[in-house]
Amino acid sequence: MAIWIVLPILTLLMFDLGLSLKFEDFGRVFTRPWPIVVALFGQLVLLPLIALGLAWAFRLDPVFFIGLILIACCPGGSSSNVFSKLAGGDVALSVTLTALSSVITLFTIPFIMSMATNLVGESVGISLPVGNLIKQNLLLMLLPVLLGIGLHYAAPKAAENTDKVLGKLAFPLLLVLITVFYIQHHKTILDNIGILGLCVTALILVAVGLSSLLSRLVRTDARQRRTVVIEVGMQNAAQAIAIASSPFIFANEKMAIPAILYSLMMNVVLLIYVGIVRKRV
Repeated sequence: MAIWIVLPILTLLMFDLGLSLKFEDFGRVFTRPWPIVVALFGQLVLLPLIALGLAWAFRLDPVFFIGLILIACCPGGSSSNVFSKLAGGDVALSVTLTALSSVITLFTIPFIMSMATNLVGESVGISLPVGNLIKQNLLLMLLPVLLGIGLHYAAPKAAENTDKVLGKLAFPLLLVLITVFYIQHHKTILDNIGILGLCVTALILVAVGLSSLLSRLVRTDARQRRTVVIEVGMQNAAQAIAIASSPFIFANEKMAIPAILYSLMMNVVLLIYVGIVRKRV
């Protein structure tokens, strides 16, 4: 089963995130509140609301409906720091936002997904075991991050060397994950790629546009604005896939398809965005 590939990948990605974190990264919320408030609002509130509206507008199948909400309420992706650096953004801010969203979503994902399943899931027999979701998130998200932070302080050199290796593996591992899911579910993906692909692409484009607008309204500088856009647009697809396909939660690999498509399209859209802003740097 693909889930036994997903879970180790997610654990490694979160451990790698912890390796590069310092406790002071969380303290930046007090020194630069507006970029952080805008980014977290865009990621934790705006993105799920946009996903809800688009899911209704495109009349998605209930399984895809829940899957779209799921990817929208996940934390920032581990590659966002690299994208921020490529875009000439504020990398320190990116690290802080990824860390904060990874912790905050431990509490927001169960709440949002409970509402989503109550809204459309009951009609097709989908329910959410909230306790199992919380336990899996604590085990696969919070614990690896804490272990990574612990190694960072206990053995800085070992943490740095490990981070270099895992950082290079992150994107290839995600590609392996997507490939496995495509092989297993290629017929379902191809049958739904038209409407679902448009819906996912619209979600990314609207999120990127609105986050950029909000950043301008609070007058963040150009570097911060690029980081906010990337953080809002880049989601942790591995976590969404793990929740959707976990035998302890939804046990529904079809529900992971929106996350797979989102992962592909977010890299395309954000690479184009990086290419555009680099010309202005």
